[in-house]
Amino acid sequence: MKFIETLKNFWLQTGFAKFFEDSTFNWGNIVMILVACVLCYLAIVKKFEPLLLLPIAIGMLLANLPGADIYHPEFYEGGHVHWEMLGSGAAGLIDVLYLGVKLGIYPCIIFIGVGAMTDFGPLLANPKSLILGAAAQVGIFATFLVASIFFTPEVAASIGIIGGADGPTAIFLTSKLAPEKLGPIAIAAYSYMALVPVIQPPIMKALTTKKERAIRMPALRPVSKTQKICFPIIVTIFVSLIVPSAAPLVGSLMFGNLLKECGVTERLSKTVQNELMNIVTVFLGISVGATAVADTFLDGETILIIVMGVVAFGVATAAGVLIAKLMNVFLPEGKKINPLIGSAGVSAVPMAARVSQKVGQEEDPGNFLLMHAMGPNVAGVIGSAIAAGVLLALFGA
Repeated sequence: MKFIETLKNFWLQTGFAKFFEDSTFNWGNIVMILVACVLCYLAIVKKFEPLLLLPIAIGMLLANLPGADIYHPEFYEGGHVHWEMLGSGAAGLIDVLYLGVKLGIYPCIIFIGVGAMTDFGPLLANPKSLILGAAAQVGIFATFLVASIFFTPEVAASIGIIGGADGPTAIFLTSKLAPEKLGPIAIAAYSYMALVPVIQPPIMKALTTKKERAIRMPALRPVSKTQKICFPIIVTIFVSLIVPSAAPLVGSLMFGNLLKECGVTERLSKTVQNELMNIVTVFLGISVGATAVADTFLDGETILIIVMGVVAFGVATAAGVLIAKLMNVFLPEGKKINPLIGSAGVSAVPMAARVSQKVGQEEDPGNFLLMHAMGPNVAGVIGSAIAAGVLLALFGA
């Protein structure tokens, strides 16, 4: 009898038994485990943003395995960190790792790495690119206005930021405004970033003529080392004074770029581009994935978020193309902009710029738009960070 009782106690402590803990089968966890497996497939086989989608999938898997007790949403309930619960000894691995998301640490560190890998030369060579990068942010605010009909302003702002096609920015803003929606918003943001080559070309072709797609742009002027060093310092000061809430993201981005451009911190630049960024990417992905638990993920709002996310991305792409066409009305012959580079105003660096190049060469194989498209592309990174700062200033606690 004692042996049978021991086996029974063992069985009751297994995850299999916990599927039936409430006398009914827990289908929600099963569905989420299957979703995690699908994300693993997309990351490994289809190579959809694998560096972040795979950790997100594993975090989702671990958080939805009954009895694992590695993540407790109640520790962060109400948008606050309940430190007394974290210090009670019941905290799991992801409860601790999630602090980096909740406190805004991981996205900022990733932005340092992004800055160290970014060349702002094309933007400095053609300052008009700033207008195209700003135009793409229309997708963020337009989607925010529509989403406000269905959601609270905080959630609507978090959905709108998907239009910036910038995963770390989406995570940073959502963790501050709507942490309960972090899972679906992060998954939507990174999925659409991976689908840039699928989503953008039809929109670009629908809004431009063959003649416009074949426009050749003059070579970019050389940019001096001094300009590249001064740029991140000036942008940090200017943006931080206008939108102080954007300072963490913009300051981190520009700090990383300064490490790259100053020429005296090569070791630090390589470290933030590689080792540091890779470590934080793993922590960020697992932590974000763990927030996608069945109770908060499996509802109608998640589907609406995913649908509105792709709308945000599409509007951002269209806005960049249309503003480029509008600029051409006022530009003389020989200085006109190929409207295709306007679509690169979203923050998916350098994928969006490569899409502009690819679509342009379909019309004219000898047309090289990549470096021209990199201008609005890197401007979009700055633009989405500023947009996040504006939304945080408006709706943050």
